[in-house]
Amino acid sequence: MKVTAEHNERIRKMPFSSVYPHYLSKVEKKGRSKEELHQVIAWLTGFDDNRLQGLIREKVTFEAFFQQADLHPNAHLITGVICGYRIEDIDNALTRQVRYLDKLVDELAKGRKMEKILRVERNIS
Repeated sequence: MKVTAEHNERIRKMPFSSVYPHYLSKVEKKGRSKEELHQVIAWLTGFDDNRLQGLIREKVTFEAFFQQADLHPNAHLITGVICGYRIEDIDNALTRQVRYLDKLVDELAKGRKMEKILRVERNIS
């Protein structure tokens, strides 16, 4: 599926706080916790719980959310299809970052091990 300029604009303006409850509901329905969701968000963005709660209260857009984030250096390892889009083929940086988050939440909800979700590399000796 091709990402359109309209799609990118809609994501740019969307408040993170409007999507966060859906993330939380999705993972909790599958037996995962709010703490695990926050761990995944912290890994991707660098936001601790206090900062995350502040951004939710402020109703920042996804654009402002990711402008303030310190994206994890291994975020580029998040690949695959989410919401009908192949992440590695998304040209718009913000849309790709939002899809990174969507993919991590999806993996958490599907019961994937945290070390796999957080792209922990093991040294095999």
